[in-house]
Amino acid sequence: MGVAQTARFTSRIRASTRVPLLQVGKSALATVLAWLIAGLILPTQLPVFGAIAALLVVQPSVNQSVGRAIERSFGVIAGVVIAFGIGLLFGANSIVVLVGVVLAIFIGWALRLTPASASQIPISVMLVLSIGASNPEYSLARIAETLIGAAIGLVVNIAIVPPVHLEPAREAVASLGIEIAASLDRLATALRHPQTIAELNEMLITARLLRPMQTKADELLEAADESLTFNPRAQANRAELANERALLARMNALITRVLGMSRAVHDHYDPTLIGEPTVVEIAGELDRAAHDLRLVVQESSPDAVADLPPLTQAVPLLTAPLQFVTPHPRHWVLIGSLTEDLRRVHEEIVGTEP
Repeated sequence: MGVAQTARFTSRIRASTRVPLLQVGKSALATVLAWLIAGLILPTQLPVFGAIAALLVVQPSVNQSVGRAIERSFGVIAGVVIAFGIGLLFGANSIVVLVGVVLAIFIGWALRLTPASASQIPISVMLVLSIGASNPEYSLARIAETLIGAAIGLVVNIAIVPPVHLEPAREAVASLGIEIAASLDRLATALRHPQTIAELNEMLITARLLRPMQTKADELLEAADESLTFNPRAQANRAELANERALLARMNALITRVLGMSRAVHDHYDPTLIGEPTVVEIAGELDRAAHDLRLVVQESSPDAVADLPPLTQAVPLLTAPLQFVTPHPRHWVLIGSLTEDLRRVHEEIVGTEP
């Protein structure tokens, strides 16, 4: 097996990052508590169902824990009921167990259950038919045990530092803003210095990479929002999440402008642009826009922008009108397009309505 094949095989069983140690500790604590408490309340059998329920319910967010608790509880109840009915009618030999498991799989499919619930039903059927299908007390005890374990897992996840996934979203939004500013810098460079075809292509391709970053930031904000659902820490973090969403909305509009300007420069580039007085001013305004955008990011995430150069900190940026000189006829369309996009960039950075 080659190095590449080994790496692919390893990636299927190992995650790129570890689960937070706190979550691992909470899973272990919930499992132990469920085993002890369910064992005290229902001492006739080992509390396997309760321990498994507690282990599975501790999830990366409280909202996911609630969903998993519901899925686990429903799956066990449905599986126990199916197994009890099959056991009363046909007993519990090996063929009956096999038929019951297959039937449970198709029942989950017919009901359009989630994968967690659908897989739990045949597991419960298998365990109950194998151990105590004909005993109604056993069936009821397994349902109660599962509910106890699920409740314990949910309580542990809520009580001990309920997870809030806001920091990854904040970092993604800040990284997006920094990269938009870098794209503005690259546009300014392209308008100041002669560019080769390869350099123009690189500028456009790099600008297009903003879209995947935008998608990632949006997904992480959705994950952060989900982590606040049913979370007792939600009130303290909702305002910050709203600020990050508003900042991303402004950046979404900036991405459209940056892509438009990059495409326009790429498609209509001419070395004689460098000598146009208005183009020189536009390049300067692009520098200022990049600087102002970094300031906006710095306000939201102070650690995201290090050593911000004091471009013109004492002078309001993007406020002085451009001085237009009649351009060469082949340049006026590009200059007009860049000027309009730059005006909209200014509106988004300062937060004014277009």
